[in-house]
Parts: sequence; C-alpha cells; structure tokens
Amino acid sequence: MSKKILKGGEYLIAETLFENVFTPEDFTDEQKQIGETTEQFVTNEIAPYFEEIENGNFDLVVEGMAKAGELGLLMMDAPEEYGGLELDKATSMLVGEKIASAGSFSVAFAAHSGIGTLPLVYYGTDEQKQRYLEKIITGEWCAAYCLTEPGSGSDALGAQTSAILSEDGKHYILNGTKQFITNGSFAKLYTVFAKIDKEHFTAFLIERDTEGLVVGAEEKKLGIKGSSTTQIILDNCKVPVENLLGEIGKGHKIAFNVLNVGRFKLGAGVTGAAKMALQVGIKYANERKQFGKTIGSFGAIQEKIADLSAEIFASESLVYRLAGLLDDKLATIDKGIDNYYEEYQKGIEDYSIECAISKVFCSDVLASTVDEVVQIHGGYGFVSEYPAERFYRDERINRIFEGTNEINRLLITGMILRKAMKGELPLQAEAMKAFEALMTPSFEELDEEIPFIAEKTLMQNLKTLFLILSGTGVQKYMDKLADEQEILLAAADLAIQIFAIESTVLRAEKILPQLSDARQQQLQATVKVFCFNASERAGTAARKGAYYVEEGDTLTMILSGVRRFTKYDASGLLQAKRTLAEAALEAEKYLF
Repeated sequence: MSKKILKGGEYLIAETLFENVFTPEDFTDEQKQIGETTEQFVTNEIAPYFEEIENGNFDLVVEGMAKAGELGLLMMDAPEEYGGLELDKATSMLVGEKIASAGSFSVAFAAHSGIGTLPLVYYGTDEQKQRYLEKIITGEWCAAYCLTEPGSGSDALGAQTSAILSEDGKHYILNGTKQFITNGSFAKLYTVFAKIDKEHFTAFLIERDTEGLVVGAEEKKLGIKGSSTTQIILDNCKVPVENLLGEIGKGHKIAFNVLNVGRFKLGAGVTGAAKMALQVGIKYANERKQFGKTIGSFGAIQEKIADLSAEIFASESLVYRLAGLLDDKLATIDKGIDNYYEEYQKGIEDYSIECAISKVFCSDVLASTVDEVVQIHGGYGFVSEYPAERFYRDERINRIFEGTNEINRLLITGMILRKAMKGELPLQAEAMKAFEALMTPSFEELDEEIPFIAEKTLMQNLKTLFLILSGTGVQKYMDKLADEQEILLAAADLAIQIFAIESTVLRAEKILPQLSDARQQQLQATVKVFCFNASERAGTAARKGAYYVEEGDTLTMILSGVRRFTKYDASGLLQAKRTLAEAALEAEKYLF
C-alpha cells in the first residue's frame, strides 16, 4: 500500500495512519551517526570555550563555524553539485536539535546554515552559487540575513531600505538600516532586502567589504549573549547588479519561504534545548536535599518532571512528524527539472501551517521547561553560576524571532482560511458535518481493546470542535474575519493542540509494540499526561473562541459542545505522573 501524503492543513479533516508518520525511532544508522557527530562537536569544540563565547569572544564562534564546516554540518541543505550533502529534512532537523546544547553558538549556527545560506541555495544563479556557496557551506565565510529594520519587524514589507540603479547601470545604491542582525559583526556575506525605486521589494547578496556597508555596535541583550547581534547600516552601499538575488520585486517570496524553513528548524532546536534543560533539572533534583530527602522524591517536583517529560515528547513527535511530511512531499519532485527549487519551495510552503505550529508549540514547551527548571533549583536557579539562569534568559528570544508567536498563530489560521477559500481544504463541507455531530447525541462506547482509543476519540472530537468554531466565525464575519485577531488566535491555539495531540498519539501507537512492558507503561503514562494537559488548553481556547463569536442560545449550544468534545477520561493520571517522573529521575534525563 502506497503512503498517502496529506497536504498542509489537511490533518484537521483527514485521518492519518501511524504507519505513515515519521518518528525519531525511524532514524537510520547513518542519521544517528550524524547526530552523534554533532553532539561530539559540541562537547569537544564548543563546550570548553563556552564561557568565553558567552563573554563575546566571537573569534571563537568563527573558529567553531569553520570546524563545523570541516565536519560537514553546514552543508546539509546545499546541493551536491556545489559540494553540499543535500540530505533530508529529518537529518537537518536532527543536527539542529543536537546543536542546541551549544547555547549561543547554536544561534550563530542556525542563522548561518538556515536563513543565511538557503536564499542563495534556493534563488541564486549558477554564477552566484559558484562564487559564494562553497565558502558558506565550509565555514570559510559566515552568513547573515538582513530583513528586520528599526521601523519594520513583523511587517517585513514595510521596510524602508531603498535601492536605486546607478547611472552607469553597474550598481544598485542601497541606503537604510537593518536591525537585530544575527552574525552581524563577523559575517562575510549578507542577504539584504531593499525596495528598488522605493517600490519593488528585492533581495541582494552583499559582501562584507562592499563600499558603504557599515556594521553597527553589538546590542546589549537579555540572553544569547554569545551570539552577535548588530545593525547593518547601508550608506550609499554600492552593490554590483549581478548580486541581485532572485527577481526584482519578488523579495517577499525569498523572505517568507526561507522563514518557513527557519520555523521548523527552530522547532527542532528548541526541542533539543528543552531536553538539555530538563536533564539539568532532573540531576539537580536528585542531588539537592531538603528535610533529609532529595527534592526529587517529593510529589511537587515529580509532577513538574512528569509534565515536562510529556510536553517534550509531544514537541519531539510533532517536529519529526513534520520532517517526514516535508521529506515525503519533496521526494515527489523531479530533481532534473529546470525549476526544481521553485517546486521545492512550493512543497515547503504547502506546510507553512505546520511549520508555524512547530515554531509556536515547541518554543512554548521550552519556555515552560526552563521556567520550571529554575523553580526546581529554587534560589540557586536565580544565580548565574548555575546553568538554569542562562537557560531562562536564552529561551526568551525563541518566541520572538522567526516571526513572533502571535504572528505565527495568526499565520496558522490565516493559511487555513486561505486554503479553504481556494478549495484546497473543504472546510465548509466538513463544518456542516461537524454541526450535525453537535446536534446529534452520541452513545457510542469506547472499545478499550484499541490502543489509545480515549486519546484518538479526544483528537477526533477536537477536530469537530475546531470545524464548529471556525465555521461559526466564517458565517458571522465572512471576509472580515481576518480583522478579528482575538478569534483567530483562539482558533490557532486549538489547531496547535490538535496537531500536537495527534502527533503524540500516532508516534505512541507506532512504537508501542516495540517496547518492553516497563517502557510501554512509561509511554502510556506520557500520552495520558500530555493529552490531559493538552485537552485542558484546547478547552480553554475553544471556550474563549465560543464567547468571542456567539451569544444567546447559539452560544449555549456551542458551549455544551465544548464540554462534550473536550471531555477526556484521564483516570489514573496521578499514578501516570509518578510512573513517568520516577523513570526520568532514575535515568537522569529525558526518557525517549
């Protein structure tokens, strides 16, 4: 039976079989070796210089990037014909996850290998790739991406940087200031966005020593202090016409398509960071004693460890499910066609909903993880000699860059509605069925012999609830719904929890038969703990959405549906948390 590849957003209305989902347990020996190589690189080449990097010794960052290049860690996404490895997205995301333990260095790495490199890979001419790509993927040169400006962050197309063709037609003259540029102080190649004739949003490749390019001072930041963040000032900057990237006026395609990649890679990176932070928290809980016992023996601490373990399992499941979706889609594209990268970008863009979900959900999981790890440390979590303090500061940026979590949540519902209007997602027809389900009482009993039947039922019910609320919103506001941000955010929160629950359950269903009895109990406990917490979040989002869109008898009816469709029998929840926490404390790390 051939694998059915769901389109972006289709998870909301279609069934996914666990056989069709990629999970971390599916990694090949080669992929595992690449992951181990990345871990060893961090241990041997970055960790010994960690404090110096945190204190702003960017020479060590540049040296580290060159060593990463020697190991092939910067060439995962580059085509083979230019010296790259052109590996699948699952492998690329695994490297992103493993590099996360490098702290601030991982920010430089991610910016370079992602948004710093991919515009050239996807949109560069053969001559541009011949000139720059080898330098970038070997780490000889570091790369940076310059989109944000002092007056335009989320509104990227509101940029004011201008580009005017010189009289001799040989250069574009750029003027403007770019803000918050990662790798700004040491990059040798910048992808810069400007408006030609103040109108046509366009990308340019600019070398560091180009006349008129000025690097600003380092920003004094809350966290990620070991990464360089500067302004890039363009003062009559003379850029050769052959360094225009892509097409005139099509810079938005480069900006937004590359950000899709940045979002799912960030999802993998923050998942790795959450695993590391949890491990530090667990080890501290096993060492710290109060009242004559280790604090890990207390239920208050065990509950935190159980909740975090379950959330990270969901985060990991979601990230690699998305990796599988992307790899399956991209594998259908013929590499021999002339417009390969155009079709490749369309393939990734189709999953922009899931990319945004990955960014939001996984960064939120890291946020709750580092917060609780500080709490586990108590007063010592507030002291800089302990890593928990840095985890807390470094985490905060992840909910801001690659598009704020608010922008990404609006993007999720915006793209769902757009696909529905184009006929790519039959939401209207499915919403009508959902309303019928709302009006029809269900007396069906669950077949307890089916693994995870309660969680599967919850998942399907939440999909029905999403369709009811989105259908109600569209019916009431029509094309004005795009202006009702509070409603869109509530709908996005529901869509996110659905994807996370489904990813968790499908992975668990797939790997359950392979595990020992003890591991099966830990897995079942993980699923129960996560689904309880996620169902509570989904219920909150749904109730909020209901109050936002309706009133009177219709509101009463929808609220009754919310109660019905968010119902989840979490019997044995306390024992599940204790099972999960005790196993994690014994292993002194994230279990899976």
